[in-house]
Amino acid sequence: MKKTTTTLKKKTIGSKEEEGGDSPSQLIDARIKELNDWRGETLARIRTLIKQAEPEVIEEWKWRGVPVWSHAGMICTGETYKNAVKMTFAKGASLEDPSGLFNSSLEGNTRRAIDFHEGDKIDEKALKALIRAAVALNTSVRATAVSVRAQKRPKSA
Repeated sequence: MKKTTTTLKKKTIGSKEEEGGDSPSQLIDARIKELNDWRGETLARIRTLIKQAEPEVIEEWKWRGVPVWSHAGMICTGETYKNAVKMTFAKGASLEDPSGLFNSSLEGNTRRAIDFHEGDKIDEKALKALIRAAVALNTSVRATAVSVRAQKRPKSA
């Protein structure tokens, strides 16, 4: 007799399965469209700048509705509130910010954020530089972690 096995696909909060099969990019598109005001326009512009700064960026949808952009680790999130679009950099405290873009979450040890309000002009050049710096940090941290793990492996005889 043949043994049959069943594989159950685990649903996770914020997963494609939970959201009816839409990809993260489609969910972000829908969020931008549903906002239908300056916040949607701002989130769309931020998204475009992220993709221009890092063409290999991965879009994710986490925590029941937060757009997330990653490359070798999380770069930033794009949360929308009534009076602001908040772009939170996961490792912002470790990034140089010569243009002074960070204006929120300044007291933390890890994250930093930029709150965009209605009518704010985005310094696109500075924001792209900050995104590239976040990617470079993620890449350097990952490269260092891989190198350390490789050094700890026992050598084969």
